[in-house]
Amino acid sequence: MDIVVENLVKTYGPQRAVDNISFTVRTGEVLGFLGPNGAGKTTTMKAITTFLVPDSGNIKVGKYSIYDEPEQLKKNIGYLPENNPLYEDMPVIDYLKFVGKLQGIADRELTDSLINVIDLCGLEGEKHKKIGELSKGYKQRVGLAQALIHKPEVLILDEPTTGLDPNQIVEIRELIRKIGKEKTVILSSHILAEVEATCDRIMIINKGKIVADGTTRELRSQASGSATLKVKIEGGALDEVFSALKEIPGVAVVDFLDKQNFRFVLEGDPEAKLANAVFAACVKKGWVITELIPVETKLEDIFKELTTDSSVKN
Repeated sequence: MDIVVENLVKTYGPQRAVDNISFTVRTGEVLGFLGPNGAGKTTTMKAITTFLVPDSGNIKVGKYSIYDEPEQLKKNIGYLPENNPLYEDMPVIDYLKFVGKLQGIADRELTDSLINVIDLCGLEGEKHKKIGELSKGYKQRVGLAQALIHKPEVLILDEPTTGLDPNQIVEIRELIRKIGKEKTVILSSHILAEVEATCDRIMIINKGKIVADGTTRELRSQASGSATLKVKIEGGALDEVFSALKEIPGVAVVDFLDKQNFRFVLEGDPEAKLANAVFAACVKKGWVITELIPVETKLEDIFKELTTDSSVKN
């Protein structure tokens, strides 16, 4: 099911938490939803799940609107909020049965649903333990299981890896990627490497407005505006190599990284295929390239650039 958000607005007193945003998440897509604290991520996700009602705008999940058919819409959504909604005195399997009944799953179907989510979330060895006895990683697995118990088409995950150690993060990441092959997923996280490794597309929100939307490669291209290469060349005089690199079409800047070892950094037009051009120039001169490294803009740098006060788009 597609998620379609149209002109969404939500205010809290004088503050516009969400400021007239629109976007679509396609079926089978995993969207990484990024932004600093207070940017409007959780408010947007709560509006999609009908947990709160926006001031204006509309949201559709498939053919269902949050206004006209909220109950039908909720049946198609699995939601894991930032604060995992667990009853820690209950055994895992009893809790999942309880959630299944709340979701209206018939008894004859509930057993199959339990077997499915317990297997999918890796809870077979923990299913008879009380939730309070589990590690944080397994509690997150239980949270994912409760979001999946009714076989929703859409999954909304708000900070699903908060507080987990690196091994647990990898486990949950792999689980989300597996789930994302079959469902529409919105994933909110402050761990940028996590989003980059898990999501097909990234959307960044700041002060209630969308400031970036695209794949990691597209965001890097938009943020840097240029391609950067590190090269090491042997066989020519330093000044001769420097001059030849500056003359390559598409190269805007050439600088020294290490004069003694003939290492340079080049910046230029991302459409100019600088690596090919450098290779061709060196072949023509009879020089040897011993290092040729494309330098990519880090997602952390893009996030910082887009979420400072001066970067908010009107």
